[in-house]
Amino acid sequence: MSLKKDGVGKRIYRDDNLSQIAFPLGGIGAGMICFEGTGALTNFSLKSHPEVFNEPNIFSAVTVKGQKKNTSLVLEGRVPDRKIFGARGTANGGHGKNYGLPRFFDAEFSSEFPFATLRLEDREMPLKAKITAWSPFTPPDADNSSLPVAALEFSFRNKGREKIEAVYSFNAKVFHSVKDGKNFISKTKGGFIMSEKGSEKEPWGEGYFCARTDDPAVKVNPSWFRGGWFDPLTMAWKDIASGNCVEKPEIREGESSPGASLFVPFKLKPGEKKVIRLMLSWYIPYTNILIGGPEKKDCSAGCDCSAPKTNPKKDNYRPWYSAKFAGIEELSGYWNSKYDFLREKSKKFSECFYDTDLPHDIVEAVSANFSILKSPTVMRQYDGRFWAWEGCCDDSGCCHGSCTHVWNYAQAIAHLFPALEKSLRDTEFNECQDERGHQNFRAWLPIRKTDHEFHAAADGQLGGIMKVYRDWKISGDTAWLKKIWPKVKKSLDYCIETWDPDHKGILVEPHHNTYDIEFWGADGMCTSFYLGALKAAVLMGEFLGDDCSKYNELFENGKKFLETQLFNGEYFVQKIQWKGLRAPNPAEAKTMDVSKYSPDAKKLLEKEGPKYQYGTGCLSDGVLGTWIALVCGIGEFIDSKKVGKHLTSVHKYNLRKNLSKHVNPQRPTYALNDDGGLLLCTWPKGSSLSLPFPYSDEVWTGYEYQVASHLMFMGHVKEGLEIVKIARARYEGNIRNPYNEYECGHWYGRALSSYGLIQGMTGIHYDAVEKTLYVDPRIKGDFKSFICTATGYGTAGIRKGKPFLNIVDGKIDVKKIIKL
Repeated sequence: MSLKKDGVGKRIYRDDNLSQIAFPLGGIGAGMICFEGTGALTNFSLKSHPEVFNEPNIFSAVTVKGQKKNTSLVLEGRVPDRKIFGARGTANGGHGKNYGLPRFFDAEFSSEFPFATLRLEDREMPLKAKITAWSPFTPPDADNSSLPVAALEFSFRNKGREKIEAVYSFNAKVFHSVKDGKNFISKTKGGFIMSEKGSEKEPWGEGYFCARTDDPAVKVNPSWFRGGWFDPLTMAWKDIASGNCVEKPEIREGESSPGASLFVPFKLKPGEKKVIRLMLSWYIPYTNILIGGPEKKDCSAGCDCSAPKTNPKKDNYRPWYSAKFAGIEELSGYWNSKYDFLREKSKKFSECFYDTDLPHDIVEAVSANFSILKSPTVMRQYDGRFWAWEGCCDDSGCCHGSCTHVWNYAQAIAHLFPALEKSLRDTEFNECQDERGHQNFRAWLPIRKTDHEFHAAADGQLGGIMKVYRDWKISGDTAWLKKIWPKVKKSLDYCIETWDPDHKGILVEPHHNTYDIEFWGADGMCTSFYLGALKAAVLMGEFLGDDCSKYNELFENGKKFLETQLFNGEYFVQKIQWKGLRAPNPAEAKTMDVSKYSPDAKKLLEKEGPKYQYGTGCLSDGVLGTWIALVCGIGEFIDSKKVGKHLTSVHKYNLRKNLSKHVNPQRPTYALNDDGGLLLCTWPKGSSLSLPFPYSDEVWTGYEYQVASHLMFMGHVKEGLEIVKIARARYEGNIRNPYNEYECGHWYGRALSSYGLIQGMTGIHYDAVEKTLYVDPRIKGDFKSFICTATGYGTAGIRKGKPFLNIVDGKIDVKKIIKL
């Protein structure tokens, strides 16, 4: 194990712990390139969909000229063992890879989002090298955070006693994949552009990739040697090793160039340093993706979505940046001209975020999952509206439509980029909601009116009402609230009549939820959502002068039932009910279970009730709606002692420090062997069901952070921190990527619940309507933490016993600060 921490607890990765690291670079909904722990550039996912195993033959190198011979090394650490054998194509020798080129022996990786740093050293190389990889991240400015760009800054220092003459190079083999398309490499100022023009069969294949530097000494070779076998790379390496800065004209006739290089010569005296900035950008104006509509097909992930269909006759999706920039030249020119400004803004954010007294395990859990916003999980269409998958399969998005019951958990976007989060509410209550108030919990792409052929999701739709309250309070936009309020009421009324037709204040009719099944009968989890939505509606209605007495009556009835009938003295449970309801027999009801009810399942139905419930189980999400209410600023509305007891019971019964003997017939790779983790559900009092809900034996970081944050809110900081430490210990680089917390796919959206850890620990909450900053800490003594609003960010906390706010960027209009 070669993982260590610095003086403040920041992780520093070496050796085997570099193996799985892939740090996403790019913009929100703009495509992604990953910077690996060794320095390799991989996961090229530029075309509005993930390509996790797309590793083009692209690398940087440095050559130091010597009296007898030159020393040339690829600017990466050693090739990880996982790439040598076992990966696709390795048994055939790794054809098309550059793994056989010499590299630095020692490598050390660390990060402070959105910056990653790799330090390289080799005893045969008289230079020390440091690579800083980054891409713009400038909250709350979403546009400059949505650019399809990435930067690599190469810093070289002469560690010897002699003057050094050296050459840096960036080298790229053509990596376009359009069949019958036309590829071309052209020169541009300071670099080159790789272009693909598409074809009649694939007209959407148009795309561009640009690499450039602002160093005035740069020389460009857009015309690699054309030949068979391994000729192009062989000859390219000879150019590199020669120490010559090869400059050639473009190839305009015959076979196109197989690759390109740019060279920057430099000289260093002993102790001197040289920094070379490599600016990458890409431009893919169209993608043939059309999600939603009558021609659906099953998703390979086995969840409750339909896979995207493609339309070969029409370019269906345009990313936001293609509406802002006319082409790659304009985009790369913007990147070059705004580089210093964007770096300064990104660095200011980073320094502010890490300027905190919070435990570094919390800081790391939050910042590591900011990477999701640079992954193909998220998209941003031509008009700027946000849309997301749940996560990413290896070669396609997984589970479409900004799924409301998953993105309920995610809190980061609402605070960092409130305008993008509000666009999700606009989609939910407009394109996804019909005249009855039914919401399709999966939006289509491009965003447009959806169908309404399946159940609404109870947790997703009710959670959306609480998030309207949150987004209003964060933005201070009362005009927006007034506009959306009639549809919020329509949505809530639909929920009442569909799942609580007798107006008891509890959900009893079968209600679809985030476990991709329906709960039958009242349960703590979804009833807490119901009460939270009712409470939010009352608060919004009172502000707007609307009569919400019926909502308040339902809330009071439901609260009493939840606290008395669904609490067993230790935790909240479910009362399974399937008879005496308006819904048909479970064996006849519409469901996601493709097998329906077999004869065996029908026998089980008579004995235990419907499949896929939790009954007397201790559910980690058992009072999820009350956590959503807290992070949305609605406040507590259930007996806090009972909520606290539920959470400590979850910690007591569901947390495992070693899972080697745990039985999980579901999806085990999220946590297994010697991993620890918080199980989704256990049955400590017996009465375990034969077929509990799917995923019940699994471990997901998304709800682990939710529970940890909720524990902190309730004053159980030690228990919350233990869950965070155990969750992050699974992501140490040797087995899993620290910057890719996965669930049903890579970079899974639910993990953005980690932002709630800041809220749970600090109790910092800004109300833009009241222009009031609240501080209700669970930290003893003075502290400082990050805060972001719709208009600016900074730090807040307690100093000498009194609350304070320090604005770092933008503005935050605060009339008063209240310590609770």
